[in-house]
Amino acid sequence: MKVIEVNKVEKIYNPEKVPVHALRGLDLTVNEGEFTAIVGPSGCGKSTLLNIIGGIDNPSSGHVQVGGTDISSLNSNELIDFRKDNIGFIFQAYNLIPVLTAMENVEFVMLLQNQPKNQRKARAEELLVAVGLGDKMDKRPSQLSGGQQQRVAVARALASKPKFILADEPTANLDSASTTTLLDIMKEMNEKEGITFVFSTHDNRVIEKAKRVVYIEDGVVVDDQKK
Repeated sequence: MKVIEVNKVEKIYNPEKVPVHALRGLDLTVNEGEFTAIVGPSGCGKSTLLNIIGGIDNPSSGHVQVGGTDISSLNSNELIDFRKDNIGFIFQAYNLIPVLTAMENVEFVMLLQNQPKNQRKARAEELLVAVGLGDKMDKRPSQLSGGQQQRVAVARALASKPKFILADEPTANLDSASTTTLLDIMKEMNEKEGITFVFSTHDNRVIEKAKRVVYIEDGVVVDDQKK
């Protein structure tokens, strides 16, 4: 089953001044349950593609369907609601809320979904235990290592039970041990729960774990390998 369909998507920045073509009519389909790495040189359009799939950025032309919904046609408020209910995000910079504990950070998306407090708490505890942070639930981001903060970010991304997770260079700031732990956690979530993962990455360790590797150059797919 297709969960992501990108059809002839172009993205042009500064079209009225000095146009920068980030994506040039790119096509991509991702099926349910895939563990896909999108790779390529800096500036090739990886992060732009993830942002467009996630509704954070809009294409200049073309269409993006996510879970059967054409998100290209949604307005800003509709996109916010769609992201909240369907997509989990993991960012290179973690993007945790500094004044909240690990538990509260994981609960936050569920709070936006108006889930009951007891359900939020139970789900957050379950996920923090799953990512190996059962003893860090009351710690704020400043009290956690980079690897621990990224594991909180993974738990937060999973909290709303999204259709899929977009991870933009999630291991870029992590050491080897933290990267291995994080990838093992995500791989297990993929295999046991069937969650679809799409990464943008330069990291060979991510590429080695991926079931599918999509290579992008100059804003188009130039190779697509399944393992």
